[in-house]
Amino acid sequence: MAGASTGSVWARSSDKTMSPIEALQSALGYRFKDKSLLEAALRHRSLGARHNERLEFLGDSVIGLIVSDALFKADPDASEGRLTRLRARLVRKTTLADVAREIRLGDALVLGPSAGRSGGSDRDSILADGLEAVIAAVYLDADLVTTEPVVRRLLNARMKDALDEGISKDPKTTLQEQLQSGGYALPTYAVTDVHGEPHDRTFSVACVLSELGITGKGAGSSRKTAEQVAAQDALDQWVS
Repeated sequence: MAGASTGSVWARSSDKTMSPIEALQSALGYRFKDKSLLEAALRHRSLGARHNERLEFLGDSVIGLIVSDALFKADPDASEGRLTRLRARLVRKTTLADVAREIRLGDALVLGPSAGRSGGSDRDSILADGLEAVIAAVYLDADLVTTEPVVRRLLNARMKDALDEGISKDPKTTLQEQLQSGGYALPTYAVTDVHGEPHDRTFSVACVLSELGITGKGAGSSRKTAEQVAAQDALDQWVS
């Protein structure tokens, strides 16, 4: 669903007669007053001293604020932990890189020879960083009020999916999917303690994310319940 929605944005704006920068502005739904800001946002650090890393830094915060505000308003009953997990899902590199591909940001990026030869314009990290820099450029060219609909236009479908899926998915499933999407090893679960009478036992479980150095802990009246609590604890630690 998300891909279809954002993809249609590109389909409406795509025009083979446009330059990559013109096509990018059309896909963003924003036309720059100061084109030099957009040009600066599209310059990768492989070019040398003049590159987009400072803009990337700013754009990361701008996107995070807009997404946080949107989630806060969209789910008034959500806990801090849930909101944090949803935001992390929406602003992570893989998500931003997918959005960048849909608006063909890579066509407009300017890379040095080494990065260009190695396929840098389609690398997740370069695309995500480029998108952050472009959003910062919009913010500097205009203001936060103007930047918000640009970010929402790019991420709204994914935000809706995340909110809908977050309601139905349990912590173990959510943790597994987030680890897989980030290329990390799956968690391991181990019972660390069982106490109480046979009819009234309490299980303690550890959820270990070895590559991230995180151990979630949980307790419950069954091993399954304790694993869910431990998975939630691991998720909370990961995004905190």
